[in-house]
Amino acid sequence: MSFANTYFKRFKAKESILQKLPSEKLFLSVVIPVFNEPDLCSSLQSLKDCIMPEQTVEVIVLINSSENSSENIVLKNMETYKKAKEFASKNNDNKICFHILNFENLPKKFAGVGLARKIGMDEALRRYNSLNKPNGLIAGFDADALVEKNYFIEIENHFKNNPKTIACSIDFQHPIEGSEYTDYIYKNIVNYELHLRYFVEILRFIDYPFAFHTIGSSFVVRADIYAKQGGMNRKKAGEDFYFLQKIIPLGNYYEINSTKVIPSPRISDRVPFGTGAAISKMIENNTNEYFTYSFESFVLLKMFFKKINSFFISFKYEDVQEIMQEFLKINNFEEDLKKIKNNSPNINVFTKRFFDWFNAFRVIKFLNFSHEKYFIKKKVKSESVRLLREYHRKKNIPNSEKKILLLYRKIQTKTN
Repeated sequence: MSFANTYFKRFKAKESILQKLPSEKLFLSVVIPVFNEPDLCSSLQSLKDCIMPEQTVEVIVLINSSENSSENIVLKNMETYKKAKEFASKNNDNKICFHILNFENLPKKFAGVGLARKIGMDEALRRYNSLNKPNGLIAGFDADALVEKNYFIEIENHFKNNPKTIACSIDFQHPIEGSEYTDYIYKNIVNYELHLRYFVEILRFIDYPFAFHTIGSSFVVRADIYAKQGGMNRKKAGEDFYFLQKIIPLGNYYEINSTKVIPSPRISDRVPFGTGAAISKMIENNTNEYFTYSFESFVLLKMFFKKINSFFISFKYEDVQEIMQEFLKINNFEEDLKKIKNNSPNINVFTKRFFDWFNAFRVIKFLNFSHEKYFIKKKVKSESVRLLREYHRKKNIPNSEKKILLLYRKIQTKTN
């Protein structure tokens, strides 16, 4: 019995889409959802240009449109499909194989990046299942992203040297200068990426245990873990965040910082949030400023998390700040805390169950709640500088957002 049979029975998955059998040496499947992408082949070429690993790679491209997509989108997708098929016929070899699929008329209720990513990842899982290869890898990627040439070999080396790894995030760095985009877009993407890095870094500052980047174009997950956690979701946006929040708390989740993905900084209206949407909103508001959660709101969380051990003994609302009291009451904390304690024979189990409750979704829920009533969002530059001073004890902090971002990149990739 192959390792993922239960998954396919449970979700009543369709038969395999691809007829060509996978190579016995297959170790990595890169899944790319594609919707109204004008330059998919540049991303495919970036993958083709990589140094090839010892084992083999497949790239599963999922061009898609919904039943209510415009005729123009469908025609553009078909043009992309033809170009990608031609690319595949010229570039497939015994080391890398590009599979190009085009799904039209997906149900409008579910159609979107989440469903497209799920169809592609499920197909990758089927292929590993046919090989009974639970340690096969599935990578998330985007149709407008590029990679460094060592992308494949660094993934291969990491999992070879760290066999207990269940999944990992790969470093990402948007282009922040050049001639391909306007200076305005480069300034915007600097602030947006700074926000992403500030958010993860301040989670580490408050000792939150699951502080990792969750970017759809830069993660890898083991096939058996993908199956056990119910696979990708069908969300129209944020599918990467929701999916990885099921994986990260399992443990043995790592970062690969020895290579990087280069996401596009372009504007986009394909999804309601994310990089493209953030850039579009800044341009629409005629600003390159990005406002993020205030440093003070995280300090409040840090103080609360320091009290976790005491909650194992007893909990009283008056022991926490007024803002937190209100939030906890709204979220039935006292009742849920009793259940957590009743199922926790020791402090270690209690701590794990506590953070299962106060997960990343609840952290964001608290931040939104507190900024509606008590705090105001502030410019990402000011909050990023404050975090560098308070957490990393940096004194000579550069003044420009671009240089501050470069400093955050060095800190998070642990480079000099």
